[in-house]
Amino acid sequence: MTYLWSFVIGGLLCVIGQILIDYTKLTPARILVGYVVTGVILGALGIYPALVRLAGSGASVPLSGFGNLLAQGIREDIAQHGALGILTGGLTSAAGGITAALLFGLLASVCFRAKDK
Repeated sequence: MTYLWSFVIGGLLCVIGQILIDYTKLTPARILVGYVVTGVILGALGIYPALVRLAGSGASVPLSGFGNLLAQGIREDIAQHGALGILTGGLTSAAGGITAALLFGLLASVCFRAKDK
């Protein structure tokens, strides 16, 4: 059942993004920022973690899941370190994913050469 919910929720997030691209004048960059901000807001309200428990990767992998991860990290760091956690919590919680993205990007740039069109 988790696979079904993962597919449905992840697909629904993609459909919403595609509808925004097709029927609004929003650029893809603004839509992506909107997803992250929505994830932060829903995570801060406690709604997004329930969605992650229901859908698993269907909710945690998209950009809204990244926003939720930032909100969760800030909340935890504020509990541990006080107001300083506002500045450090997001980066601390997302450090593994950011590091992986940088390393895989570096590896791809070493293995492949860009060509002019």
